[in-house]
Amino acid sequence: MIVMGIYRSEILDLKKNIEGNVGQRIIIKESPGKRSKPLEKSAIIENTYKDYFRVKFEEANRVGSYNYTDLFTRTIEVKIDNGNGFEPLIEPQIEVKRRKTAV
Repeated sequence: MIVMGIYRSEILDLKKNIEGNVGQRIIIKESPGKRSKPLEKSAIIENTYKDYFRVKFEEANRVGSYNYTDLFTRTIEVKIDNGNGFEPLIEPQIEVKRRKTAV
């Protein structure tokens, strides 16, 4: 089944990946708008739920939540601390342009 152009299986895989990293330190990068610079915040993944996951921000001692689809739509980017640095939870998409061929 496709939800807004995203396959349900992709969301389930992403949810499992986040569930496997509960307690892990992450960096969340979100874009507040066209004219503003992206914001990066350090957080810890607190818990996962059916449609969203919750994080605890380190600098403000507060919590926030994000939908799994936010990751696919690139509303947010998440990088997970792997012990040697941070790596993207989802690899960046590479757009391939194809030339039109004459028939």
